[in-house]
Amino acid sequence: MQVGIAYSEPAQQLWLRIEVQEDSTVRTAIEQSGILRKFPEIDLETHRVGIFGKVTQLDGLLKPGDRVEIYRGITADPATVPRRQMAEDDDDD
Repeated sequence: MQVGIAYSEPAQQLWLRIEVQEDSTVRTAIEQSGILRKFPEIDLETHRVGIFGKVTQLDGLLKPGDRVEIYRGITADPATVPRRQMAEDDDDD
């Protein structure tokens, strides 16, 4: 069966379609895709994963056409957060 694997960084996005066995798990599909070699910073023990935007476990079973997503932590520059909040407050006038 075919499934998709998606991962995104600020400068690069990757979307793969791969063929997996019918009883494949999220972990199996990610490992089989080769994405861990391309992005060695991905640690499946700390990164969250999901299917079509819904967080799931690595041992979750896949269905044909599922899109497996690997999520990374969201980071924000603490110096820009107050500026954005002030700009949003100015718009309310």
